[in-house]
Amino acid sequence: MTFSVNHPILFVLAGIIIAVVLAQSVFFLVMAWRRGIKMGMDKKKLKRVAISAAVFTIAPAIAIIISVATLSKDLGIPLPWLRLSVVGSQSYETIAASNTMEAMGNSLGSGVALNATQYVTVALVMTISIMVGIWLVPVVAKKMQSGMITMEKRDKKWADIFSASMFVGMIAAFLGFVFCDVSSVFSGDMTGLIPVLVMLVSALCMCLSGLLVKVFKARWISDYALPVSLVLGMASAIPITAWLS
Repeated sequence: MTFSVNHPILFVLAGIIIAVVLAQSVFFLVMAWRRGIKMGMDKKKLKRVAISAAVFTIAPAIAIIISVATLSKDLGIPLPWLRLSVVGSQSYETIAASNTMEAMGNSLGSGVALNATQYVTVALVMTISIMVGIWLVPVVAKKMQSGMITMEKRDKKWADIFSASMFVGMIAAFLGFVFCDVSSVFSGDMTGLIPVLVMLVSALCMCLSGLLVKVFKARWISDYALPVSLVLGMASAIPITAWLS
C-alpha cells in the first residue's frame, strides 16, 4: 500500500482523538453550567458569558486554520489538524516540523512527498517534544510557584524582575529562530530577512491594536489583537517573499 500523508486511516485516527477532546470540553461545559446554577447565578448571565466566550474563540481559530493550511502542504491535513487541536501551538509546530525536515534534507513548504519513515519522524518530534510541558508542570510548577511566592514576600521588585526575565527568555528562544538566517544577507541572499520583516509586521499590528484600545477605550480589540496580528503577519509573508526571493 502506498503511503499518503492524507490517507483516510490518518483522518479516522485524528478524528477519534479530537472527538474525545471535544467530549471532554462538552462535559466540563455542562458541569460548569450546572455548578453556576447551583451557586445561584442567573441563567441569562450564564448564557451571555457562554455566547461571548464562543464568539471570542472565532478570531483565534482563524490563525489556527491558516497554520493547518500552511503545514498541510508537506504534512497533509490529519497531523496538523490533530496537533493544533489538542496540545500544540502554531509557533511551536512550525518550528518543530521545519527543523525536523531540514535535518532530513528537506525544507518546510517545498512540497516534497514524505515517506512513512519521514512522516513518523516529524510526528514524533512534534508530539513528544511538546509533551515535556505536560509532565514537567506537576513536577516543577508547584516548587517554582512556592519559590516565587517566597521571593515576592521578601522583595516584590526582584520577584517581578525574575518573572519578567523568564518571559523574556521564552521570547528570546523564538527570536533566535527568526534571526538565525539573517547572516545570509552578507552573501547576497536576502531571504534571511523574510521572517524578520514578517515579525515586524505582526509587532506593528499589535502596537496599533494597543494604541486603538488606549485611544478609543475599546477593550474588545484586545481580544482580537493576537489572532489579527498573526493573520496579517502570515499574509504579509506572501508579498515579502515575492519581493526578497
